[in-house]
Order: sequence, then C-alpha cells, then structure tokens
Amino acid sequence: MTTGAKDPLSGHPGHLSQEQKAALQQFKEELRAEGYYDPEKHDDAMLLRFLRARKFDIPKAKIMWIDTQKWKQSFRVDELYETFEYKEKPAVDQLYPRFYHKTDKDGRPVYIEQLGKLDLVKLYEVTTPERQLQSLVVEYEKFQRERLPIVSELHGHVIETSCTIMDLKGVGLSQFWKVKDEVQRAASISQNNYPESMGKFYIINSPWGFSTVWSLVKGWLDPATVEKIHVLGSSYKADLLKQIPADSLPAFLGGACDCPGGCSLSDAGPWHGKSRDESVRALMKLRRSVAVERGDQMGQIAPPGQDDTLTTTGALPAGGAAAPAAIQA
Repeated sequence: MTTGAKDPLSGHPGHLSQEQKAALQQFKEELRAEGYYDPEKHDDAMLLRFLRARKFDIPKAKIMWIDTQKWKQSFRVDELYETFEYKEKPAVDQLYPRFYHKTDKDGRPVYIEQLGKLDLVKLYEVTTPERQLQSLVVEYEKFQRERLPIVSELHGHVIETSCTIMDLKGVGLSQFWKVKDEVQRAASISQNNYPESMGKFYIINSPWGFSTVWSLVKGWLDPATVEKIHVLGSSYKADLLKQIPADSLPAFLGGACDCPGGCSLSDAGPWHGKSRDESVRALMKLRRSVAVERGDQMGQIAPPGQDDTLTTTGALPAGGAAAPAAIQA
C-alpha cells in the first residue's frame, strides 16, 4: 500500500488517510499477536515511522519493526540508556566532535558532526570501537526519549526529526576510505532502527572529488533519505542560516554562538538541564497526543506550564505558543 496523498505530511500524526489509519491499526494488531507491541512503550508516532519507511507495506514494516526489537534486546539498548557513562567524551571530542546543539527554525534539534577531524588511530587510543558504537546508540535513544519530547512540548506540536550538519573540512579521498566503515556502520544503525528521523541534512565543505564518494554513500541509503541531503561546498553559510538561526549555529560554522567551554561539549538546547523525570513527563505527553485521532487535534501538544491537553487547532500562534482553547486528552 502506498501513501499516495499529496499532503507532504501524509502518514504523519494528524495527517492520516482512512486507509493509513486502518493500516496503523492492523500493524498494531499483528505486532501485538506476535508479542512485539506494548502500548505503554510504543506510541503511534513510533509505529508510523516504520510504516512510512516501508511505504505502508505492512509485511515489510513488520519485518523491520521486529528486527529492530530483536536488535535492541541483543544490544541491551534499554540498559545502556540507563547506565552508560561516557567518561572519555572530552578526549573523544578533540578527535571526533559529534554533538547536538540547539534547534533550527522548525524546532528540530541540530546535530553536528565534524568528520574531517576524525583520526581513528588516535581515537582508539582513548576509547574502543565498542564504546563508540554504544555512545552512538545512547545518543539516538536520548534524541527520541529526551530531546524530541522536550522540543515538541515547547513548540506545541510533534517534532520527529533532526537537522544534521556533516562537516567534511579536511576530508580527502584517501582519508574517507579509512573512515568509511565508521560512517557506514552509523548510517546502517540509524536507517534500520531509527527510521524517518532525518528532517534536513547538510554536507558542508565537500572536497574536490567528493562526487565519487557521494556516489558510493548514496548506495548505502534509502532513496527517500538521499532526497533530503544537500551537498554544499565551502560557500555554505547562507544556506545554513536560512534554516538555522545565527544564535543557534556555532561561530566556527558561520553562526553567532560561542558557548563557554565550546559548543561541542555544551549540550546547549531546550533539553539542557532537564531532569530525566521532566523528559519522561514530556515523552508521556507526546505519546498521549499522538494517540488521539481527532483530525487536526492529533499531534498538538500543550506547552510547558499548561495542562496536559491537546490544542484545538493545527495552527500555532506567532512565537510557537499553543492556542489557548484546548480539549482534555
């Protein structure tokens, strides 16, 4: 089954056709029958990401979902999320900066990765491949369990994706071949287990000859993912600032932000300083909002400080605050 609708948000919370709603319900029932659906843990937005990734083909989405649940169990993802301590992060940051930093103009968390600084030999003197992989997975989990619920609550509607900047400054063809396995592994984990999480993706400072590399990388990615990626050279500043406010973009990328101690270790953003309990409450609010299918109400979230309710309109007033009229979830 294909989504078919012209609505660019077709298949997202609040934008489901009757056919898509029926597919979501069938997806739940089939997964529940096989023991792979828990309504306390798995919200509609999460299920819809897997359905969209497989164009609402239920058998294919089911395989993808079950494979992910098995992978999460074997990798002990829940345990890692609760217990992982990345004590070597400051040292790793000197050799391979990758970090979330504030939000773009649409409220998405901005993720920045400076691949050009990656030196695998030195990196694995301060950490191990296993811990690097664990840290990557923990960040994916924090993104979904903490960052997205907090920004969704702040903006009054469901936000499901990130805005990524991949900085290739200093990357030559010879260096790429040395780090391609690292890149491919990260892409595989994201695409297979955290689908439909990419909103915008900018590759900046792409070097001469990058077209050869890009032709290879595209082969690792879903065609729908490739369409979201913008490959830029060194004149990228104007493009980034169209999407990311200057005060959210680090100065070394042409923005105006210069966090004390460096942007890469600041964890700056609406989620900063939030307790795990606050993130859990925001996550529960997000899950309740996407479970209510009342036209435009689905996916609308009351902002912090208001009752845990859904706004009555799909449009938000200026400034991102939710409309005052609300219906109890």
